[in-house]
Amino acid sequence: MIGTGTDAALARILEDGRRRAAAIDAHHALLWEALCAAAEGGKRFRPALVVATHDALGGDAAQAAAEVGAAVELLHTAFVIHDDVIDDDHVRRGRPNVSGTFRALAGVDGAAPDVAAGYGLTAAILAGDLALAAAVRAIALSGAPAPVVEKLLDLFDTALHRTAAGELADVRHSLDLAPATLAQSLEMEAQKTSAYSFTLPLQAGAVLAGADATTTARLGDVGRSMGIAFQLADDLIGVFGDPARSGKSATCDLRTRKQTPLLVHARTTPAWEQLRGYLGRELSDEELEEARALLVASGSRRFVEDLAARHLGQARTVLDGLGIPGDLLDGVTALPAVLADGNVVAA
Repeated sequence: MIGTGTDAALARILEDGRRRAAAIDAHHALLWEALCAAAEGGKRFRPALVVATHDALGGDAAQAAAEVGAAVELLHTAFVIHDDVIDDDHVRRGRPNVSGTFRALAGVDGAAPDVAAGYGLTAAILAGDLALAAAVRAIALSGAPAPVVEKLLDLFDTALHRTAAGELADVRHSLDLAPATLAQSLEMEAQKTSAYSFTLPLQAGAVLAGADATTTARLGDVGRSMGIAFQLADDLIGVFGDPARSGKSATCDLRTRKQTPLLVHARTTPAWEQLRGYLGRELSDEELEEARALLVASGSRRFVEDLAARHLGQARTVLDGLGIPGDLLDGVTALPAVLADGNVVAA
């Protein structure tokens, strides 16, 4: 959980946006409300990492850390909204997301289904853009000294570039023009998840605390390992998860042929010829169970679980070397038991 300082900072930013949106027109006010709804929920571990790292390194800029934590959460919100557009998903955490909300509104007003769908996607792209702009603005107005703000903006810029590269690689690999190697798949996951969810908040907390360049760089290594472990666990949830508990589709990754390490490994096993028939299309419940059984029998699920555990161990080793308590990882990498078989993802 994040502290009250970050809660208050995020609430204030969202309320400021609410006033600005209301001064324009009612439709834009609804767009901002959908953005606010997208920012609700979740464990908020990204801002928690900013504050925890700042505190662990003896920082004295608590308010600035809270503001930066709120900015990182808004960045996450922007990426989530845009990611749903990329994946053509209209539900998030068991309820309509931004595109789903505006698609429904257009339908109620009488728009044809295809026109309503386009309106929903437009709204989602714009809401993600607004969240992204609000995140950068929050950094600029965080109250940190100008040289620190400059370093923070550099970190944000790097995270933006790496995450964009990771998302593009994810979709490119899904074209299935050529099989991705395990190294390529892991690099995609590091860019897509590690860069903004772990490396950015860890290094931002270090910069706010005045840490030296070596410590900040080493925390980048921690972030990469943590992010890969987290994404590997998320990949498992994306196939073996219970959507009612995770709020995440259990067929999207298979339908879009995402070349996650789970499927990259499966491609190297005898089960692949049978498994590939379940990719690139909608699956019935029975077909999903059959695909899951193949991924277990092939050893691919166990391979990903072990790989996640190794990356998490690497992160703990670096933290120990820096003298930073390992409990910085607690609550971040222990994902909930949301698998369909009741098991906990060991990341």
